[in-house]
Amino acid sequence: MTNDKKNSCAAKINCNKFNHKYNYMNYCRLLYLMFCFSLSILGKSVYAQSSTYVIVHGAWGGAWQFKNTASELEKKGNKIYRPTLTGLGERYHLADTSIGLQTHVNDVVNTILFEDLHDIILVGHSYGGMVITAVADSLPDRIRKLVYLDAILPEDQQSVMNLMRKPDTDNGLLKFEKDGYILPFWVKDGTKFPRDVPHPLKTMTDKIHLINPKRNKIPTTYILTYEDGTALEKDDFYPFYKKAKNLGFKTIEFTGDHNPQIKKLKELVDLLERENK
Repeated sequence: MTNDKKNSCAAKINCNKFNHKYNYMNYCRLLYLMFCFSLSILGKSVYAQSSTYVIVHGAWGGAWQFKNTASELEKKGNKIYRPTLTGLGERYHLADTSIGLQTHVNDVVNTILFEDLHDIILVGHSYGGMVITAVADSLPDRIRKLVYLDAILPEDQQSVMNLMRKPDTDNGLLKFEKDGYILPFWVKDGTKFPRDVPHPLKTMTDKIHLINPKRNKIPTTYILTYEDGTALEKDDFYPFYKKAKNLGFKTIEFTGDHNPQIKKLKELVDLLERENK
């Protein structure tokens, strides 16, 4: 073979190697771009469903009760606010017998306003149902959905005391009243933190004032928790669940005690996440 032919063959081989390398680099670039595009689509699909939740705790409690709930929801890309109502939880040092229902309503309203929150999912647990109802009356345009978690569902001019009084019991919650507070009789160790604390009586005797019809247009879900093996009708919050059904709200039956955020955390988080839709 002549030198010219050898050089020509070598050039072809080098050219083929170059083309192969060039094509391989282009192929890698294409794969990289496809990978990045897939990640962006995946990210959008995950976070397109992320939401802002405002969770309002119940009587005697505090935001600390929903700390783990918030943590798990945030892992799913959501933003969680947990206002503690005045005189309770870490704000127990502000406890005063003058604290009324409107004080607690203002706690949540001001959280929404000062944090400039919109399109929120507002969750109320137990007594928190009184609070979120009044908040929805004040700021209906800020709320995407209401969720009552085994909570009181009041009408205008009703109070906790007249809603939770049982006809076959003596004085209801007033049995545990002392010096303007309803005592958490189940707390045996008054030195342990965190813990339930005495709840201002006035918040339970104050009547709720509802004047805004736009509140009734907010999509609403009622979650009734009940002990396994116990008839729904025997549950203290069954009348509110039944009322929610009659109002056409979405209703969910959840097997567990009154505080699913403690004993059924995963199930509760999954349920609240589905309310994101």
